[in-house]
Amino acid sequence: MSEFRVNSITNQDGSAGPQVCGVSTFSGKSGFQIPSGSSEFRRQDGGGRGIGLTIAGNNGSNTSTIEKIEIATTGNAVDFGDVRVANTAMGACSSSVRGLAAGGQAPSSYTKNIDYITMASQGGANDFGELFEGRDWPVGLSNDILGLFAGGRGKNGSGNGNNIIDFVTIASTGNASNFGDLIEPGGLVSYSHGHPQKYYRMSGASPTRGIITGGVSPTYDRSIQFITFATKGDGQSFGTLSQAHAGGAGCSNSTRAIFGGGYSTYPSLTNIIDFVTIATLGDAQDFGDLTNSPRGHGAMASSTRGVFSGGATPSTTNVIQFVTISTTGNAVDFGDCIAALKNRTACSDVHGGLAQ
Repeated sequence: MSEFRVNSITNQDGSAGPQVCGVSTFSGKSGFQIPSGSSEFRRQDGGGRGIGLTIAGNNGSNTSTIEKIEIATTGNAVDFGDVRVANTAMGACSSSVRGLAAGGQAPSSYTKNIDYITMASQGGANDFGELFEGRDWPVGLSNDILGLFAGGRGKNGSGNGNNIIDFVTIASTGNASNFGDLIEPGGLVSYSHGHPQKYYRMSGASPTRGIITGGVSPTYDRSIQFITFATKGDGQSFGTLSQAHAGGAGCSNSTRAIFGGGYSTYPSLTNIIDFVTIATLGDAQDFGDLTNSPRGHGAMASSTRGVFSGGATPSTTNVIQFVTISTTGNAVDFGDCIAALKNRTACSDVHGGLAQ
């Protein structure tokens, strides 16, 4: 008898049955569960799609640690592996198969490195290629094909703002190419409390559109802009946040993007969460509040949940918290990171930029 193979079947939240490539096993008398996702990418640990990764960070010194959670559950993070070099202030994006982490300070200079992580295989990152220009705090966003890294700090090797949007094809390897530019000019600009123009941004995505917002410019910025994945080009105006979220974190399902935490103005941190409907231009609306007021934290999402991890309040924290994206309301406790770190980044294999 030939094997029975079913590809690309999943629950909306990305969680589903026993993960044996090509063969489903029975669970009780009433029937069986079919593996989720493409059988080509079945996870080795037996889980379905729905993992979130929190990557690198700093608490006095840089770390290479990658921590994993199961987004549909609650509980503490577990060790997944390491990026290639101890790093901080990276940007991350992902497909349903791979996570990419790029840029940062490793150990103290702006790096061009792009690492890739195979989401199905617990372990270390591998070399993917390089960004066009080394920088920390590039914001990552993606659909299932393209990964983009926008903005950051490190123009021409300096501490100045950068408006470049780089892109890569996630399934391949190689150096990034130019996608376009963010609306705001980079270059030599004035500083606000040591923070140069337009880094500390946040992002979210649907399969067709990416959202980029926040930053320091040199005042704390509320503007929202968008790009269209299918068309290379510059950012376009979308709307305005309810307040600044410099150093906050963003994530999305395919309909909504949410942005939480960060500086409202230096040195004041906020716990407010804003949301936008990705397909509709307009200003952000109030979603609720985080359980604390972090900056430099990571954010990851499934089709149902947004999860925020770590950061500094201003002391570093290991708190993981989540919201249900389709509703509004305050975040609740999820669990704890292994380590209390700031300047983290995060990604998942079921975020809003991917076909659900």
